[in-house]
Amino acid sequence: MGLFQAVSGAIGGTLADQWLDFFGVPEGISATAAVFPAVRKDQNAGRGANPGASDGIITDGSKIVVPEGYGLVLMEDGAFTGFAAQPGGYIWDSGEPSSQSVFSGGGLVESIVKQSWERFKFGGRPGAQQTALFVALKELPNNKFGTQSEIYWDDAFLNTQVGAVTRGTYTLKITDPLTFIRNFVPAGVIEGRAVFDFTDLDNPAGEQLFNEVVGSLAPAFSMYTNDPAKGNRIARLQQDSVGFAQSLSAAVEDNYRWRTDRGLEIVKTAIISIEYDATTRELLANVQRADALSGARGNANLQASVAAGIEAAGENAGPGGVIGMGMAAGGMGLGGLQQPTEQAPAAPTPADAPAAPAAEDPVAMLTRAKQMLDAGLITQEDYDAAKAKALGL
Repeated sequence: MGLFQAVSGAIGGTLADQWLDFFGVPEGISATAAVFPAVRKDQNAGRGANPGASDGIITDGSKIVVPEGYGLVLMEDGAFTGFAAQPGGYIWDSGEPSSQSVFSGGGLVESIVKQSWERFKFGGRPGAQQTALFVALKELPNNKFGTQSEIYWDDAFLNTQVGAVTRGTYTLKITDPLTFIRNFVPAGVIEGRAVFDFTDLDNPAGEQLFNEVVGSLAPAFSMYTNDPAKGNRIARLQQDSVGFAQSLSAAVEDNYRWRTDRGLEIVKTAIISIEYDATTRELLANVQRADALSGARGNANLQASVAAGIEAAGENAGPGGVIGMGMAAGGMGLGGLQQPTEQAPAAPTPADAPAAPAAEDPVAMLTRAKQMLDAGLITQEDYDAAKAKALGL
């Protein structure tokens, strides 16, 4: 250890890089982090510290542990050199002179002199840049979308254009890590100096994705509500997170080629709210009323409406009205009330139409009402009402 503390400069860095290191996930990494560097674990229970190792150099033979749900991308001098998609421990293997360790074979003097000479040519820094990156292969949550004003789309079921303000979240998945890193990840992340997180407010790439999702919402709503397999019902959106995610992912792919050019895909959505504009709310209310008046439920509503009309006629028109409505009800029967299922027959021509019934004789109406009063079938108030109606008062 005294030798390592005494030397400095290029030779000191070379000796520090001879340690066989252990790399893993950084402490406190966010659950939404997509790409981040594998970091050197300097200590193990206070032992084995190697704080003098150069950035960008991984000693040949060092171990890198890949956790579940992540992949490992190896890079050297900006180019891909390896990829591991399975969890477990991996040994770094490189032919780069800066990565060769004197503790794993070879002569001490020859190895140090050779590496030091390479470093002197680059101002004391290693002549290669090696990076091990972890990339998330699982769903990345909490990606938000939302609109500040209404978006509009054509709805085949309502047969018109509808609009709404909406907001929610979606999960992302990196389906092609190498395409994603090559085409979308900033250089600072590739060099192991930063973390790529879609939800980071200071991440301009994440902001770009947010804008592209918002720009794809209208075609996604249209695609979903006009799909017969989804029932053509706008009300199903909030209960079908996977189905709407498929429509949104397809719209994003059509507009911005996420899957093809960036190796990204939307997996699930959670719509937090949909606030329809006034016209759409009125249309939906009409559809709900039409649904309530269809089929057996509609027949029940129709019979209830007729019964309520008979009751109201009896209360307002006195015995004459009750008798008239009763005759009508008896003739057709409440149980026989049904909504028409076929086209109604054509109305009769004026020549064939029956003549209107003649008005009832007031004297006969009053006589019948008096008999009902004497028999106790109606009250004095009912008789007075019938009398006023018969006399036109």
